[in-house]
Amino acid sequence: MFNWMAWTTPVAVFFCCIVLMLAGMTVWELRSPTVERRGWLPMKTTRGDRLFIGLLAAAYVNLAFVAVSEKMIGWFGLEQEPSIWISFGVSMVLLAFIMKKG
Repeated sequence: MFNWMAWTTPVAVFFCCIVLMLAGMTVWELRSPTVERRGWLPMKTTRGDRLFIGLLAAAYVNLAFVAVSEKMIGWFGLEQEPSIWISFGVSMVLLAFIMKKG
């Protein structure tokens, strides 16, 4: 069924994290309804808004990393492409920052 997609371990972990975040946010919302607040984002947001914005940002970080990872070999004189785990870590830190401060 999923043979068309390149299910590498980092891709599977990334999607599992998204599913776990959505499930966790659903439980959190049921136990403690959210209140709009204003952080450094230029609008009032709820937890769900910040999660959505953070997931978009995480996806763009991963896509940008994939786009430039081959070029990094020449830029930094690497022997092979850098690990995709680097972009996963950066995107999760960015997502946590947006959820906390956004």
